[in-house]
Amino acid sequence: MNMNQQLKAVLLTVLTSSCFVIALVELSGVSSTALYNKYGIGKGAGNGLKPNEAMEREKQIATMPKTTLYFYDTKHSFGEIKEGDVVKYPYRFKNTGPNPLMISKVDVTCGCTVPSFSKEPIQPGGEGEIMIQYNSAHHPGHQQKNVMVHSNAQQESISISFDADVKDK
Repeated sequence: MNMNQQLKAVLLTVLTSSCFVIALVELSGVSSTALYNKYGIGKGAGNGLKPNEAMEREKQIATMPKTTLYFYDTKHSFGEIKEGDVVKYPYRFKNTGPNPLMISKVDVTCGCTVPSFSKEPIQPGGEGEIMIQYNSAHHPGHQQKNVMVHSNAQQESISISFDADVKDK
């Protein structure tokens, strides 16, 4: 084997390994959104808060008096959807306690799920919603995702979830 053939073999091996790693990252859901949501790394798509803003918000909410929070539903099924569909669902809630309610953050486990919510306090008796957007690209089969909502409620974190049966294109 001459030098050119060895170089080609090494370059082909590196290229193949790189493609394999990229595929694993995409399939595992470890994307910039997931890294941002878990570690504050990169640019987040969900909460709309920069890491410093998120930490300040969490500190502020930790000093607020507790309240109670009621979700009208904590589970949703999108049913059968086609791979690549992007679907949304609003999880509606009510502040049933005596103090203003603030959502500090919403954690997702996959970059395929993007949450959004009002950053303003919800007054006692007031209602709000957390919009969850799910991108089914590269996620065939039955999918079940959990989302953790953090707030100044008595139960500081509440799990909401959804599922979908993602059919091939």
